[in-house]
Amino acid sequence: MTDETTHALALVPEDLPTPENFLRPHRIVMLLLLAGLVVAIAVFMRWDWLPRYLPWLGSGTLVSLAMLFSTAILGFLLAVPLGLVQVTGPWFLKVLARLFCTVIRGTPLLLQLWLLYYGLGSLFPQFPWIRHSFLWPYLREAWPYGVAALTLSFAAYEGEVMRGAFAGVPQGELEAARAYGMGRWTMFRRIWLPRAVHRALPTLNGETVLQLKSTPLVATITVVDVYAVISKVRQETYLTYEPLLLLALIYMCLTGILVVAFRYFENRIPTRGA
Repeated sequence: MTDETTHALALVPEDLPTPENFLRPHRIVMLLLLAGLVVAIAVFMRWDWLPRYLPWLGSGTLVSLAMLFSTAILGFLLAVPLGLVQVTGPWFLKVLARLFCTVIRGTPLLLQLWLLYYGLGSLFPQFPWIRHSFLWPYLREAWPYGVAALTLSFAAYEGEVMRGAFAGVPQGELEAARAYGMGRWTMFRRIWLPRAVHRALPTLNGETVLQLKSTPLVATITVVDVYAVISKVRQETYLTYEPLLLLALIYMCLTGILVVAFRYFENRIPTRGA
């Protein structure tokens, strides 16, 4: 990378958004149009149903967030070995990891969810030892199958991302760690994994947002998330636009929070030499 390219990619204080360069005429017009649209939606549409369903909307949003964070964390923990084994593992583990990622990424998430819930979930009651085990109170619920399907989906997509991230870490850094006397585990924990995660953060941001937008699928197996609550509102009030607009606003707010949080972590990590 040349000095000119490095200078062009460097972020200087003058390049950061400021009130002077943000509030330009076309942006002011767009903000006024957006404000007018929000006022029109608030004034001319029916919102008298909102106080009645507000507690359900709150609990449904918490369920959606619980599904998001639990599956994203579990999926990432599974994606790390999936990506690592494709770079350094023996050939049979590489084949298994690639086969898993290909199958999961090549089939619809809704199909995977239904196969787990209506397929695997219908087999468990046929085994008495399962019905009498401590797992049965959980296996007869719908949410474990939703967590499993979303976790496997996130792991497959992020596993490919981590494969590229692990392979993209400069070999010179790993060789320097070996020359310094670091063991394999120490080198992985202190050098290889942090550098790979840093390289994967932008893509991880996008995958997490996509995971958030995939959580409404769990409503198809009777998990009462925020999408299921909105569907109930539509059925009971015979309204279409108001509940859907509110649902879109909820997801937009959650997406904005996720993007800001990931940007914060990206900016906190030094990028010199990355």
